[in-house]
Amino acid sequence: MTRIRIEGLLAAFPKLLGTGKQHTYFETENVRYVYQPIEALYLVLVTNKQSNILEDLETLRLLSKLVPEYSVSLDEEGIGKTAFELIFAFDEVICLGHKENVTVAQVKQYCEMESHEEKLHKLVLQSKINETKDVMKRKASEIEKSKIDKNRGDKGGFMSMGSGRIETSLSEISIPSSGSGFGSGSGFGGLINEVDSFPTKSKGRQPSSATAPPKGSGMQLGKSQKTNQFLESLKAEGELIVEDAKPKAGQAKAATALLTDPITLTAEEKLNVTLKRDGGMSNFDVQGTLSLQILNQEDGLIQVQIETGGNPGILFKTHPNMNKELFSNENILGLKDPNRPFPTGPAGDAAGVGLLKWRMQSADESMVPLSINCWPSVSGNETYVSIEYEASAMFDLQNVVISIPLPALREAPSIRQIDGEWRFDSRNSILEWSIVLIDNSNRSGSMEFVVPPADSSVFFPISVRFTATSTYSDLKVVNIIPLRGGAPPKFSQRTNLVTENYQVM
Repeated sequence: MTRIRIEGLLAAFPKLLGTGKQHTYFETENVRYVYQPIEALYLVLVTNKQSNILEDLETLRLLSKLVPEYSVSLDEEGIGKTAFELIFAFDEVICLGHKENVTVAQVKQYCEMESHEEKLHKLVLQSKINETKDVMKRKASEIEKSKIDKNRGDKGGFMSMGSGRIETSLSEISIPSSGSGFGSGSGFGGLINEVDSFPTKSKGRQPSSATAPPKGSGMQLGKSQKTNQFLESLKAEGELIVEDAKPKAGQAKAATALLTDPITLTAEEKLNVTLKRDGGMSNFDVQGTLSLQILNQEDGLIQVQIETGGNPGILFKTHPNMNKELFSNENILGLKDPNRPFPTGPAGDAAGVGLLKWRMQSADESMVPLSINCWPSVSGNETYVSIEYEASAMFDLQNVVISIPLPALREAPSIRQIDGEWRFDSRNSILEWSIVLIDNSNRSGSMEFVVPPADSSVFFPISVRFTATSTYSDLKVVNIIPLRGGAPPKFSQRTNLVTENYQVM
């Protein structure tokens, strides 16, 4: 049959279709139409007039059972979306104009049957692609290496002539911490003398070029443009790159300003919280420490008077060398032996001496500084994930990072809406939602993203980290009491709340 013949038969069907008839077939001069209504559509079987009508009705009944198996919606749009699947299924039922003796289950099995040869062909094709990629990477690295060697040979002075020997010598030389720096006695002086002793006159270079290379040549410290591009590509893949950045003058001043006070007291609390994904809390634990750092030994004979916030749920415990009665009666931290000074430490020793510890555990959900709600929902071929946070008014949270695990993805998820910034770690398949500061202006926020279909358990556990400049204990240092008399020494106090383990399970 030609295409025009088939189109003509189908075009004649609506015109020949009558209304109010009980039977579901009619005949013309040459063909018979057997049809069955399916909601707003008709399933039509066109045969010749000599065919067995009982067999035609059985064939039509089998075809009508296959249609809802492959089409979700029985309308023109739904049938159009699954047209090829229906054609393949009908082809299993009718072969060369005759009905095959098959069932619906057998037709589905035949259509879904996998081909071993096809799988093998795809595996071979993928292996060839991977092998080609490896060859490309190898060639690219060889070209890059040859360019670096060429640049090293062109750039100046004496350093390019014996690069292998110089690198070997550098790895074997140990530079003592005390010495004369660049002098000839130690340090780089030995290196310069050794370099000068290399036989370089045969290549027409002056030995003085090792100690005084031309401007803009020789060994140069710093990253080239290609190195920066390589680091950027690693960052895009989720690698954590730690660069040797030069500190700015302002940062250096700020760092030294923290250590100008002769006495520094640090109150730090570590927060361990486990929240349930369906609401509620399974663990809440706060552990705090108060440490003392003294720079000068003459300031060691002191006592520290503190003031607590009066939280009855906090249990304080002093160091064994502290006078417990003095602390319990007057809130003063002092050594049992008043003639014994506190130990001193260098300016870089941030740990200091531990004076006091405390701990708080609670089942009250209102004590949680930040609660997270995650709502994954599957819709078609996508999973919509809505996450919202609600922060307590107790603290202003800084550097908040909410890490959500994701299923293995080739590309970053589609972010539909976010309050803050986001970063996708493709290597570990983690989406990081960061908010610089949570205060009264943004106590709540949300984020919505879309990923391929996945189970809701994939997005847990959610990890959270943040810091705050206030604590649950609200501990304050009121005064420093000098035991030798005189004016109290100048002191500073640091207060910090950090998360040690904060998760939504």
